[in-house]
Amino acid sequence: MKNKQWKPSVDEFAVSQAQNPDDVIVKMRDVKISFKIGSVERVIINHLNLDINRGEILGLVGESGSGKTTLGRAIIRINPVRSGTITYNNVVISGKLPREREKLLKTKIQMIFQDPSASLNERANIDYVVSEGLRAYHMYENEEDRLEKVTEIMKKVGLRPEYLSRYPHEFSGGQRQRIGIARCMVMNPEFVIADEPISALDMSIRAQVLNLIKDFQKSNNLTVLFIAHDLSVVKYISDRIAVIYAGKLVELAPAERLFEAPLHPYTKALLSAVPIPDPQIEKKKKIIVYDPTMHHYTEEDVPDFIEIEPGHFVRANKRETALYLEELKRLGGEK
Repeated sequence: MKNKQWKPSVDEFAVSQAQNPDDVIVKMRDVKISFKIGSVERVIINHLNLDINRGEILGLVGESGSGKTTLGRAIIRINPVRSGTITYNNVVISGKLPREREKLLKTKIQMIFQDPSASLNERANIDYVVSEGLRAYHMYENEEDRLEKVTEIMKKVGLRPEYLSRYPHEFSGGQRQRIGIARCMVMNPEFVIADEPISALDMSIRAQVLNLIKDFQKSNNLTVLFIAHDLSVVKYISDRIAVIYAGKLVELAPAERLFEAPLHPYTKALLSAVPIPDPQIEKKKKIIVYDPTMHHYTEEDVPDFIEIEPGHFVRANKRETALYLEELKRLGGEK
């Protein structure tokens, strides 16, 4: 007996994709995200602008509390946006949405969560966990088709199909994260938010999970927002890296260029904290401490997020812009 499939009357996102000349899948314009505790409003993301290109892995880095996860959850509509807009394939997805559009969006965007133990239902077997999205949106023809899709995705993440009858507590942390990736990828999404997917894993397992995400990105032409605080990991997996501090982007550049020519003091501070696998160099390394009061911004000279060289953006006022241009010349010029 065939399962009744849910199908949207119009795939609004696919229509808009054909009309998207700049090939930007997610646009954030003047986005503000805040939470109210009584009468006090705490602003987490403050007037942020960011474009995520189709098919890229964009690394988002910053210290704890900088707003990385909050931003990712806002894209997937877990956290509400107070002002500004988020668009997906040129369709606004922030604020209230028609029920049909919200359902369709959930089949396009998926999330890999940080803690594989907390994100899996301990009372459900792996078959139920992985196929939960398929069942919710009836994305299979019949039971045989559903089982085939679940079995295939288990093989792709490096797990045996016979594990489907087991429960999450029977697996290691790395295996649980693979199950989380399988649950995400079985939906065949276009855009994936990976929220620090390796921070709870052992060092020996991290490279395997990173390679798995990268393989899916290449084979499925996925777009990935990879959230992390470890710049060495982000450099390995990302095409571009965005650095966020206190809810504002301070620098954005291609991964290699950010390491070659970091400009913002906060970026330099993060890079100075990256461990070097040489005890002699590590011993002599100088850690940079970022002081946000060092900028001396004034009402006459306010900072803006400017393109200092092609593809390289930095938050700076006019005085800092001149200093950064001089620094680029010392580092070997624009690229």
